Amino acid sequence: MPVLVGTSGWQYRDWRGVLYPPGLAQRSWLECYASQYATVENNGSFYRLPTKETFASWRARTPAGFVMAVKASRYLTHVRRLRDPAEPAGRLLTAAAGLGDRLGPVLLQLPPNFPADPGALDECLREFAQFPMASVAPGSSGVRVAVEFRHDSWWSDEIRELLTRHNAALCWADRLGHPITSLWRTADWGYLRFHEGAAQPWPRYGERALGSWVDRVSETWPDDADVFVFFNNDPGGAAICDAAAFASLVRRAGRQATPTAEPGEPVPDPSGR
Repeated sequence: MPVLVGTSGWQYRDWRGVLYPPGLAQRSWLECYASQYATVENNGSFYRLPTKETFASWRARTPAGFVMAVKASRYLTHVRRLRDPAEPAGRLLTAAAGLGDRLGPVLLQLPPNFPADPGALDECLREFAQFPMASVAPGSSGVRVAVEFRHDSWWSDEIRELLTRHNAALCWADRLGHPITSLWRTADWGYLRFHEGAAQPWPRYGERALGSWVDRVSETWPDDADVFVFFNNDPGGAAICDAAAFASLVRRAGRQATPTAEPGEPVPDPSGR
């Protein structure tokens, strides 16, 4: 499988004129985005869980093969802190099932003031694994989950073994060109997020920083592994430029990468107007 490269979200006003034609209505931005990329991370679901009908509409508006990762609700990760996960996890997956075969991994981003709680994490991952997803992926018993830790107490052998047991991916994360997480491989697939680069104009990434991540991905996962890469440095369209640069470096390293929009002129209006 190629490295799947996209951005964290698609509804950013300052992408007008960078990715989206100036006159394109916001309601058509997803179609425009999906005409250039094969994947996106839906981080809006962290703040407010969309309905199943909304997820289904996103499925209808994207092409076959498009993959949408879904960031779990902050109610599960920040309010419940993974405790008693059955109801919030079930509500999330029931809604996200509207994506059908477009549904990708679920991201659990934990708050920085949440210290390690192996029992809660284990219970939460079990809940995701047990949820019936046959309508989404026939033969599948659960959805893939990536976990982004932001408290140092999570970096232990116990947590690494727990993730590995569930085939849950440790989310690798970068800020200012440096890892801010451990770089464990805990699953047969990977998940990488870029939050903020140190290059100019801010918050761009430089080629050297991106190249170091391409090397890490190549050294950690074989060519046939799914590795999701999302750029969260959205201001000024930095994520658009950096996603294209990263995909280019992946190809230069001899691996496949999914398409990305080329920086410069906005892509054509997919409606033909």
